[in-house]
Amino acid sequence: MSAVPALRSRTPADRFAEAAPFLFVLLWSTGFIGTKIGMRHAEPFTFLAWRYLIALVLMSVIVMIWRAPWPRSARQIGHAVVVGILMHGIYLGGIFWAVANGMSAGIAALIAGLHPLVAGVLAGWVLGEAVSLRHWAGLALGFAGMAMVVGGELGESAPSLVGVFACLLAVIGIAAGAVWQKRFGGSTNIRASQAIQFAAAGAMMALLSWSFETGEVDWTGELVLTLVWLVVVLSIGAVTLFYWLTQRGKVARVASYFYLIPPCTAIEAYFMFGETMGAIALAGMAVSVVGVAIATRSS
Repeated sequence: MSAVPALRSRTPADRFAEAAPFLFVLLWSTGFIGTKIGMRHAEPFTFLAWRYLIALVLMSVIVMIWRAPWPRSARQIGHAVVVGILMHGIYLGGIFWAVANGMSAGIAALIAGLHPLVAGVLAGWVLGEAVSLRHWAGLALGFAGMAMVVGGELGESAPSLVGVFACLLAVIGIAAGAVWQKRFGGSTNIRASQAIQFAAAGAMMALLSWSFETGEVDWTGELVLTLVWLVVVLSIGAVTLFYWLTQRGKVARVASYFYLIPPCTAIEAYFMFGETMGAIALAGMAVSVVGVAIATRSS
């Protein structure tokens, strides 16, 4: 009688790996909620400067507690600085500035939704990642669904060309930052690298705040709680998870999960602010889910 091979039991690490993409979407989607609340109390670059200063302090403490090794070469430090400027500075700086200067969150989300498509192109050019026709079809379907979700917010007001440019620059920033991290950041400890990234992005935001804003902040309990959430959950938790997913998989595949973020944000906005969703938006959520399923399905 032949022995039946024992099935490998699923470990907690296996379960976390399966849940990680959905956890990332849930955490990242709260960024818009925090942005909407936080910008009641500070200008965009000033708000981000404080956010990155707090994130730098916390991440430096984490590095010391875990005794994470700091980069030993100027090249490694330089790569972390580039990723920080692209991922944290240009991406969030562009989105925050556009919304603060009159662009609706719906239009900003729609333009930012180009990220998976841009990431797919950059990953193919720079990393040599093969993006199949099925994956491109899933990305296109996901974008269509995401556009349906935010389309109701567009109205008849045309966004300014400067605002559109800021959002497009933000899209290029996050896509290029993910590719740069994948290509050059793998050899550097993720915690130490993030501390350097926060320092670079914080310096960039402080300079922009000093140059173009008043620097005034309305320090309320609401602002403090919002900063704590955005720093701990988004800048540290969600970004770390994003880098972890990117290092484990293809950039284009991880980027496709961003299509699920606007639908999740719409649901959160409904409960937080009473913002309602129409039939088209609900249908768009379903289309986005199908698109992401197609784009991320194993070959």
